[in-house]
Amino acid sequence: MSEKLKVGILGATGMVGQRFIALLENHPWYEVTTVAAGPQSAGKTYEEAVAGRWKMTTPIPEAVRKLVVMNVNEVEKVASQVDFVFSAVSMSKEEIAKIEEDYARAETPVVSNNSAHRWTPDVPMMVPEINPGHMEVIEAQKKRLGTVRGFVAVKPNCSIQSYAPVLTAWMEFEPVEVVATTYQAISGAGKTFEDWPEMIGNIIPYIGGEEEKSEKEPLRIWGKVADGKIEPAQLPRITCQCIRVPVLNGHTAAVFVRFAKKAAKEQLIEKLKAFRGLPQELKLPSAPKQFIQYLEEDNRPQVALDVDYENGMGISVGRLREDSIYDWKFVGLSHNTIRGAAGGAVLCAELLTAKGYIAKKA
Repeated sequence: MSEKLKVGILGATGMVGQRFIALLENHPWYEVTTVAAGPQSAGKTYEEAVAGRWKMTTPIPEAVRKLVVMNVNEVEKVASQVDFVFSAVSMSKEEIAKIEEDYARAETPVVSNNSAHRWTPDVPMMVPEINPGHMEVIEAQKKRLGTVRGFVAVKPNCSIQSYAPVLTAWMEFEPVEVVATTYQAISGAGKTFEDWPEMIGNIIPYIGGEEEKSEKEPLRIWGKVADGKIEPAQLPRITCQCIRVPVLNGHTAAVFVRFAKKAAKEQLIEKLKAFRGLPQELKLPSAPKQFIQYLEEDNRPQVALDVDYENGMGISVGRLREDSIYDWKFVGLSHNTIRGAAGGAVLCAELLTAKGYIAKKA
């Protein structure tokens, strides 16, 4: 790409906004030129706005440090300065849905980490390796919004990344029932141990809204496009429990699966190793070369050893074994704020750019 696209981060001061900024440092296609947040941060330099609450392990990128934070509610003003935006705003669901469509109507594509539009029928919710074909609903969305280039695209919930890609790799064996328990890191709540000390040595067996998302969102990803909207799949039936555990980064899932068709262990492992999608074919900048790795050791995957696999963009799987009630069981691991949040959204944007949906404004 001869000239980098100008990118804005909406909700730039929060944890996911910070992750976007860290991931986009030195990106070959994109340059963060605009940061926007709530009125309380507007007018400060980015460095001032996040003083004492920068949660990344790397320092604030120099190119962003002195940017003056804009008011995210001044849509036309922010939109006029960028080619597209990433959204990580912290508002009510209704407010997020509205402001993201406002940016789209301002002819600025929005790639969102938020859940507000995940069930809007003409908004694609993508894991780029799994359902790139859902991009085609964007044309129907543009007609609804009355836009030429503006639209909203979203990525799914972080909790499903550790098992939905695995099940996708096994679709030819027709999974019909899935039981998943996810053990989710505190960064999924935008926290570190410094600001959530009560999580040290603790487990909380409830994460609001997470189980419903974990059960339903994979079905939308596996759905089909019909008449300008996405119709969710009916199978497999999924039931989940989601538990908060004292881990900073990394969502682990313990999963049980029943298939309609018989499969041998060797077949299942080979399908995982061979699974690749359009991001790998196109060699997108953020795409993992090997999307899913299978680990033979009985004590893997582990957060401490495997969460950063493929720079946090890959999925680690282990402990695949036959089950006495279901057919097979396994353990999956994904990085919740990279693949599960900002990194997954960056990969979505790269795919949308490669396919011409995101381009420089004239």
